[in-house]
Amino acid sequence: MPVFKAGPGQAPEWCELERFDVLRLPVGSSTVFDREGEREKLIVVRGACTVALSDEVAVEAVADEILDIDAPGDRFGILGVTEDAIVVRMAGRWGDEVGGSGVFTVSVSADPQDCGDPVDYPKTTSFDNHFHDCDEYWIVVEGSGVAVTEGKSFEVGPGDCVATGMGWHHDFPVAREPVVAVYFETTMEGGKRGGHLWEHTHGPAEPKPERQ
Repeated sequence: MPVFKAGPGQAPEWCELERFDVLRLPVGSSTVFDREGEREKLIVVRGACTVALSDEVAVEAVADEILDIDAPGDRFGILGVTEDAIVVRMAGRWGDEVGGSGVFTVSVSADPQDCGDPVDYPKTTSFDNHFHDCDEYWIVVEGSGVAVTEGKSFEVGPGDCVATGMGWHHDFPVAREPVVAVYFETTMEGGKRGGHLWEHTHGPAEPKPERQ
């Protein structure tokens, strides 16, 4: 099942992203985490907070900040929130060489333009149908719409994670309301080409059949 929810034990076995959580933190709040995976990553979607990466290192983090929790130790945390914050926490077993990560948005376009591979389904956005030389995860924080992966359509909304294995096409053709989401491209494989790949430009996709 390529769409799963937050918390432990929800991700398919093939996923390098083993769990995620969407944290909505009011001003003045603090929280401490026990490490849940070999690797951990935080992405600040909105607001501002102080993140303790270890007992000795703390950083100020604002919207669009990406923090890899590589310091040794079993715990890390958010010491204080100075502006209402949304933080996505990810844990898993990805490798050293990964693709991109960050925040993206999807909205309805009056004149959808699509530079991606051709599709046979209706589109109301300019998002492109593409694939990667890695697995990719979309975690929806706000809004709702239709995501397409592995040739199947899924209604998605806040708290959903769309998991797409290497080489499988995926798209976000419909936004029923403006979508804010996090993306994470895990361990690079094959040709290790970065970014969105299209068959009409980069050659045939080679999906992993076991990753679906």
